[in-house]
Amino acid sequence: MFRPCIDLHEGKVKQIVGGTLAGEDLRTNFISEKPAAWFAALYRRDGLKGGHVIQLGAGNDAEARAALAAHPGGLHLGGGVNAQNAPGWLDAGASHVIVTSWVFREGRVDWNRLEELVKTIGRERLVLDLSCRKRGDTYFVVTDRWQKFTDLEVNARTLEQFSSSCAEFLVHAVDVEGLCRGIDRELVIRLGEWSPRPMTYAGGANSLADLEEVTRLGGGQVDLTIGSALDIFGGTGVKYADCVEFNARASGTTKGT
Repeated sequence: MFRPCIDLHEGKVKQIVGGTLAGEDLRTNFISEKPAAWFAALYRRDGLKGGHVIQLGAGNDAEARAALAAHPGGLHLGGGVNAQNAPGWLDAGASHVIVTSWVFREGRVDWNRLEELVKTIGRERLVLDLSCRKRGDTYFVVTDRWQKFTDLEVNARTLEQFSSSCAEFLVHAVDVEGLCRGIDRELVIRLGEWSPRPMTYAGGANSLADLEEVTRLGGGQVDLTIGSALDIFGGTGVKYADCVEFNARASGTTKGT
């Protein structure tokens, strides 16, 4: 299935090459003239749920809140989330909060923080972001705008271990994120085989065929987010209307744009 996204940077909806987020050579594929709430309302109109609003740094609070208000209960919110502010984001309309960096310290999982978060909001409203980069043949979780490697491998054991603490997983393949050069097929296959929870993959998709391939390679267990290639984000590879129609066919409905 297709999952929509709204990436916020400096108060604007943008599509950014993920691996350049924290550097001086930040590469931006698209900056929208439309506010985040416009995209959220579009997704609500077309019955798309479970997409993510990601705050890439500071200055995005107002836009994020506006998006959640435009599609209450239909979007996940990530970026700067911790045990203290998570309840507020849920109250603002997020169906789930997405957390990565806060549950890691010095490259290692802080199990006490994760436990605190679960106790605060409940496992069923938490999405763990295990976005990763590859070293050798192994994928490692990266934090802090995807710049810092942790010692945590993305594998079957890790996903099983975390599954008792979350409702879903989100995984960006950071090395291909925003490049529109195709998905990381190896990672998608592994995620489909390993994940005991619903899983959303993001990174590199550049055609509707990628949506079909992720569905096939992931054994129906992996959903796909498409960003820079999507026409509503200035892309030419994928039409948003086609993604809506794909979901309609997959769910047995006839809803379209």
